[in-house]
Amino acid sequence: MNWRHIAAATIGNALEFYDFLIYAFFSIQIGHAFFPSQSAYGSLMLSLATFGAGFVTRPLGAFVIGNYADRAGRRPAMLLCFVLIGCAIVGMALIPSYESIGIAAPILAVICRMLQGFSLGGEIGSNTAFLLEAAPVEQRGLVVSWQGASQNMALIAGGTVGVLLTTWLPPEALDSYGWRLAFLVGALAVPFGLWLRTRLPETLHAAEERADSPSVAQSRLQQAQANWRVIGLGLVVLASGTIGTYIFSYLATYAQATLHLSARAGFLAETWGNLLGIPTVLLGGWLSDRFGRRPINIWGNLAFLLLIYPTFAWIVEARSEFALIVGMTVLNGVANFFQGCFYAGLAESLPKSIRGSGFGVVYSGSIAAFGGSTQLVVTWLIHITGSDLAVCWYLVGATALGQLALMMFPESAPLRLRKLRAQSGALAS
Repeated sequence: MNWRHIAAATIGNALEFYDFLIYAFFSIQIGHAFFPSQSAYGSLMLSLATFGAGFVTRPLGAFVIGNYADRAGRRPAMLLCFVLIGCAIVGMALIPSYESIGIAAPILAVICRMLQGFSLGGEIGSNTAFLLEAAPVEQRGLVVSWQGASQNMALIAGGTVGVLLTTWLPPEALDSYGWRLAFLVGALAVPFGLWLRTRLPETLHAAEERADSPSVAQSRLQQAQANWRVIGLGLVVLASGTIGTYIFSYLATYAQATLHLSARAGFLAETWGNLLGIPTVLLGGWLSDRFGRRPINIWGNLAFLLLIYPTFAWIVEARSEFALIVGMTVLNGVANFFQGCFYAGLAESLPKSIRGSGFGVVYSGSIAAFGGSTQLVVTWLIHITGSDLAVCWYLVGATALGQLALMMFPESAPLRLRKLRAQSGALAS
């Protein structure tokens, strides 16, 4: 395992989050290009609906490409995913406007988003399985936590590109071609990523240590059924984390519409939180290799849960840019602490023969169910309750459910399991 292996595996995940932020950043301009309407609201809603189309195809991609990764290997699945991601992001940048080709423009845009969702659904399971299997057994948590770190890096890059383009280009240029440049900047990573992935070793058939080994007579469906508890708990934890992620990406809107602060304050709160999230997610993964996944998962999420209400209460009462930026930076950093650790724990709790599809379906299912709906639900809750803290209580409820699931999730770190077995043997003797 070297830096090239980590970069090759995480570059697809990073490109996903870059693409997500760029689409959200330029959703108004994309609406103007593909969805002309008599009202700005109608154009924006059609643009956001197209963005949501990608969430629908994620579980399908996770199942189809994940099964391919579990049968043919991690490397061919990762290459396939990256080719599809590249086609989707380049296609989105090059589709002519509605004025040029009429109804074909929005149809092609929806196809690109659905292709992007399909490929990303297969991407996360394949590359997480590769990272876990290629890593030294005593460094799995740290290596897999680069998934979370790459997400934060991509969000920072996407936000920076968005700010630079909106600063340098006038509104007319942004509407015409500026948003397309942002997608093409992301597309520059595609040939580099393909070059890296063609040089990856295959890990599917390598032997590995597990607490329990499935019977060779079991079908892959039977193995999935035998691991229903891990899969179910994983869905709850990742659904909880998805809600948190999309609430943090809602900060610019929350700052303007609810707190009546500047968009700049919301953007800075998101950016600094993502910066702090890089070292904290890696630290959590590193600690989980030494002390086990469960302690880091449980105590890390509990710290986040206990900080949510005081942080939001301070921000709402102070209504200052300082409070928003400092509070959300710290809260986002704490939220990232156990993320990479849990990815490793979920992946190594699944048998290798269903790891790519199992992890991908759990992750993509939670994203599909809650990724596209979180910001809509939060906006609705603030509207019907009239409370600026409605977003806080939604996050508290989701995180509390995640905490319960984490407390029931089994330990899976090999070094920790060896130690526990040794202690159990010493007590028995």
